[in-house]
Amino acid sequence: MAATTELRRTALFDAHVSLGAKMVDFHGWELPIQYESILKEHAAVRSLCGLFDVSHMGQVVAQGRDALKLLQKTNTNDISKIRPGKAIYSHLPNERGGVVDDVIISCLGPERYFVVVNAATREKDFRWLRRQAEGLDVELKDESDYYGMIAVQGPKAEQIVATDFPQAAALPRFGAMECRIFDQPSIITRTGYTGEDGFEFIVPNEMILRVWDNLLTKGRSIGAAPCGLGSRDTLRLEAGYLLYGQDIDDEHTSLEANYGWVVKLDKGPFIGRDILLKQREGGLKRRLTGVALQERGVPRPGCRVFHQGREIGSLASATFSPTLQKGIGVGYLSQADLAAGAALEVEIHGRKVPAQVSAVPFYVSPSLSSRKHHA
Repeated sequence: MAATTELRRTALFDAHVSLGAKMVDFHGWELPIQYESILKEHAAVRSLCGLFDVSHMGQVVAQGRDALKLLQKTNTNDISKIRPGKAIYSHLPNERGGVVDDVIISCLGPERYFVVVNAATREKDFRWLRRQAEGLDVELKDESDYYGMIAVQGPKAEQIVATDFPQAAALPRFGAMECRIFDQPSIITRTGYTGEDGFEFIVPNEMILRVWDNLLTKGRSIGAAPCGLGSRDTLRLEAGYLLYGQDIDDEHTSLEANYGWVVKLDKGPFIGRDILLKQREGGLKRRLTGVALQERGVPRPGCRVFHQGREIGSLASATFSPTLQKGIGVGYLSQADLAAGAALEVEIHGRKVPAQVSAVPFYVSPSLSSRKHHA
């Protein structure tokens, strides 16, 4: 008989069940995919606010005299650009230029950084960082079992947060701060994974239920809703955010993923820089490209993509966009120079559906259109 692996649960598991959430296995975690419906939760985030339990994400603290040196060595982005109180999105490259993980790094103080990593890559990331830290004066701590995380996302997120946390509500986009919540040391950031304004409450697991109940109670008064992984996926794809393991991995570079803005080749040496430099100078043989259907249909990951009758790739992420009311997706296409509007076909259940190359992000929130989409 095959052994079964017990799913991990966040400290909010019972709260999700009591709210009627449908729970699913997500990379070994039992998490809510939806409460009432994915469409309603998606709409809540786009128009009002939604709350997500993202406690499965990992957290690594890097501190010491060489903390910045380690992060510069292991990141494509220029970590020296963030000062205490700021955060930045970045990729961890491997020696082949592929992506070990995509992360958000907050500078909490001189020589002290807080790195949020993906749940599925938590152990891999920590081993990778520890290996690269050999010989450096830096202390690495995996705090993933200590912290829980709640994401408050949507145009009304600031209004909800401002009630009890006015200092957090005043944070700029990609701001970060340490504070005390219910007398426990905590962190609040203003980043997000939905394409809307939003905040992340990173608090000790022992008190996260109090924080969840408090935020949800205040949010419900303006129409906020608890949200699951289903709407999180449709929201992030509309906004052009990558999903590790589908859109990026160890075999695809940041440039191929169409995230060249996160690669700072002029900052100095870092892992994989030579590969990325050659790729930028020599051109790409494949590129993660946005695709939008021109007729009704629901594309899924793995759907084949054709250009002028020739297969040129397949979709990595794909879904029906509730906001745009059409099928959208991204896939690595072997014609890396296709311009927006170029005619394509996507094969769905054996039928080739007319499509075209689309700019990514597919959707930019009006509340963020005047701000930088990423940091």
